[in-house]
Amino acid sequence: MPADLQSETTELLQRLIQFDTVNPPGNERACQEYLAAHLTAAGFEVELLGAEEERPNLVARLRGEQPGPVLGLLGHVDTVLAHPREWQHDPWSGDIADGFLWGRGALDMKSQVAAEIAAATALAREGWRPKKGDLLVMSVVDEETGGALGAQWLTQQHPDKVRCDYLLNEGGGEQFEYRGRRRYGVCVAEKGVFRFTLVTEGVAGHASQPKMGDNALLKLAPLLERLATRQPQYELTEAPAAFLRGLGEDPADPVGALARIEQADPRMIPLFEPMFGVTLTPTRVSASQKINVIPSRAELKVDCRVPPGLGQEAVERAIEQVLGPQDGWRIEWDTRISGNGSPLGSRLREAINGWIGSQDPAGATVPLILPGFTDSRHFRAAFPDCVAYGFFPQLHQSRFETAPLVHSANERIDVRDLGFAATFYRDVIVELLR
Repeated sequence: MPADLQSETTELLQRLIQFDTVNPPGNERACQEYLAAHLTAAGFEVELLGAEEERPNLVARLRGEQPGPVLGLLGHVDTVLAHPREWQHDPWSGDIADGFLWGRGALDMKSQVAAEIAAATALAREGWRPKKGDLLVMSVVDEETGGALGAQWLTQQHPDKVRCDYLLNEGGGEQFEYRGRRRYGVCVAEKGVFRFTLVTEGVAGHASQPKMGDNALLKLAPLLERLATRQPQYELTEAPAAFLRGLGEDPADPVGALARIEQADPRMIPLFEPMFGVTLTPTRVSASQKINVIPSRAELKVDCRVPPGLGQEAVERAIEQVLGPQDGWRIEWDTRISGNGSPLGSRLREAINGWIGSQDPAGATVPLILPGFTDSRHFRAAFPDCVAYGFFPQLHQSRFETAPLVHSANERIDVRDLGFAATFYRDVIVELLR
């Protein structure tokens, strides 16, 4: 990889981390203005567009010589909170130590923003322009709280400015080893959210006389126990089936496949098992508003995630498998949002596969479903033909090392992976827009 591209990405990331963009409140304007100046100097057409003055989104375009596909590089510059006392290095320092660049956003996801922009501006400064199509670079705000002021706002209020045929965003790319071979996950889809409340009811009474009432809170106890000890059956959709094939496992036997995976490397189960069906996670309990009153109603909030292609019927099956028939409890639905995804095969996927093959002949890609969500869902909703993947390739810092650091203390990235990723973006830009 070019040393200058790695150096430029590293310096750019250090500067981005030094902008405190914790959301809320965000305050991303200074960071976005810095990036806008960087892209403008390289020859991009740049706009700052936002619903709020201090929280603009950046849209930069490098026009091609002829009509063709639009390749979008997407990233967000807002971050979650950091508590400096918990860190070995100040979370807004951008320090380099022990071969890592430290700071909030080093993985999620100012590193990808830096790599994408370093690659794009390096090409533009050299005089490169797309032969066919346009290159679109987008740095957005507000992803960490849902994207209402960021990607969602942009795709709804300015669709013609951000419409693209291919999109690269966060969600995949770190390598992991399985049975001696490296795999790089390509995030092709994201699970939906079907949150619900389990409700039990009883009779209120004075807490000093516990047998005078009928305590609704106690009726949640067996439900919590079942949620802790049982899980829904696997329901394989297209992407996890392809994931198993990519590992050399049989998708017709997901239970056996996951047992073999767990035996080979138990670290893989927490990362990848959520792809294989509906998950039910209890997160919040509420009952009496006064400590001396026996509750007549108790509620248990459950965060339920559902693979694309499955919906409420799958959730209801999962609930019955885990909790049994409704007896003394009922469900109130809170949120019902279907999962989203892109085709497993595309010209963009071929470009990713080809690049990994050239850089790491011992490696291969496998598709992933992200248990959570990213801004890709807003682009898929606004532009149904857009092929959106999450891919930020990391060779030196594995998925096992990266996953525990996201949204945690001591977030950091191996400096070598900044150059590795920036080289990928440079090469894929040239490949898709030639």
